Amino acid sequence: MSTLSERLEAARRAALVDEGADGDGAAQGDGGTPGAPGDGATPAAAAPANGAPAPSARAERAAAPRVSEPTPARRSMGSGATDRIDELKSSVHVELLKQLGPHLYDADIEPNELDQRVRGVLADVLSSQDRPLSTSDRARVTQEISDDILGYGPIEPYLRDPEVSEVMVNGHSSVWLEKNGKLMAADATFTDEAHLRRIIDKIVSRIGRRVDESSPMVDARLPDGSRVNAVVPPLAVDGSALTIRKFSEDPLTVDDLIDFGSLSPQTADFLDACVRGRLNIIVSGSTGAGKTTTLNVLSSFIPNDERIVTIEDAAELQLKQEHVVRLESRPSNIEGKGAVTIRDLVKNSLRMRPDRIIVGEVRDASALDMLQAMNTGHDGSICTLHSNGPRDTLSRMETMVLMAGMDLPIKAIREQVASAVDLIVHQTRFKDGTRRITHITEVERMEGDVITLQDIFLFDNSLGFDGEGRTLGRMRGTGLRPKFLEKMSYSNVTVDPLIFHEDRM
Repeated sequence: MSTLSERLEAARRAALVDEGADGDGAAQGDGGTPGAPGDGATPAAAAPANGAPAPSARAERAAAPRVSEPTPARRSMGSGATDRIDELKSSVHVELLKQLGPHLYDADIEPNELDQRVRGVLADVLSSQDRPLSTSDRARVTQEISDDILGYGPIEPYLRDPEVSEVMVNGHSSVWLEKNGKLMAADATFTDEAHLRRIIDKIVSRIGRRVDESSPMVDARLPDGSRVNAVVPPLAVDGSALTIRKFSEDPLTVDDLIDFGSLSPQTADFLDACVRGRLNIIVSGSTGAGKTTTLNVLSSFIPNDERIVTIEDAAELQLKQEHVVRLESRPSNIEGKGAVTIRDLVKNSLRMRPDRIIVGEVRDASALDMLQAMNTGHDGSICTLHSNGPRDTLSRMETMVLMAGMDLPIKAIREQVASAVDLIVHQTRFKDGTRRITHITEVERMEGDVITLQDIFLFDNSLGFDGEGRTLGRMRGTGLRPKFLEKMSYSNVTVDPLIFHEDRM
């Protein structure tokens, strides 16, 4: 009588011999499975004779790979189809450039006319191909080549997607998106580094800029207002980096911010009154916290009969008032000349008879000129700056004033800040991707060498987070009335005192 191991080995050999004889019959039979009795398996394979036990799990796993062999073939077929489409795209692209080359860079041709020409030539070239294409493949090739020639290549679909707020390219093979406040990988890649560089060159050349080894960084904006930053080697070690922060053609309104939970109706009414009451306001927060959006909303509260001058690095504000003058700084040229800074524009704006000066972002010595403007009769000015809180906002303002190179004592700077700034609106981006106004703080006066601050509204986070990680907190009044209500009354603007009551929020 044979041992158990010998019987198992005999059963395994019988199963393998049976598979070799039948080929793929078990896999192709009507519902047949490997080793199951029926048309594709012998009784010896199903149950060993002489009372031997059924094959072990290890024996079945040893036979299984022979059944799954068609899988790599399917993968190679998919890869072959992809390679064919890539080859076709390349040949069509070349032919398209031959036929339309001079027109693609013609500044006088209308975008719609160019789009029609490109799609017409595309249809002709695709129809003349030897190998026919399916409808879906034809649509895919047409769209991808159109995006590459008329748009910005693989990232063009995401620039059209209204739910995508930012596109980040970290080298030609890594594309990331910010969608609904969350980061996610995009299903798109550039062909190679040269492809990515062509797209970057196309973006910056349309706005009269250049990026190369001698000038490897560029910060600019697209015609639609989206902000672009590009860094190329040798500064970008792992390949060119491209970041595009999109801005909607239809800017967010105060009602949108209320719907998103960024602020409450009571705080919106209060901020509206503060802007109409000509208070000097600083909007602070971290990168991506939504400062520009809040600045745009605050600026929308400015009455329509006032002259507004906006000053920005890249023009992003979209004001609806009739009397708006938009100024934009300019970097130096390749020779290092011709730069016009924010500080230069702030100084110049004082000679333009502004009722309001709106500065997109204060990040250097222009802080001193902004304080001077606020202190010399240009009440109602608004600006943004990066900081982690209201107290840090004042510290950063002091530091940037010192960057002007003037040997001013700290106490004199703080007196200027306390006299100029009335209100700090601080915004925070939470881990769930939401952006909330967390502090509305009054800048009071100097007490000794310290500027005193008073929180009027605070974000109450005591409710914690829900099951999906979204914050349940909300803005609440502190119960304290600001001292600048008297200044607002000079502009005939009053506020209901009950709005500051804690229970109203």
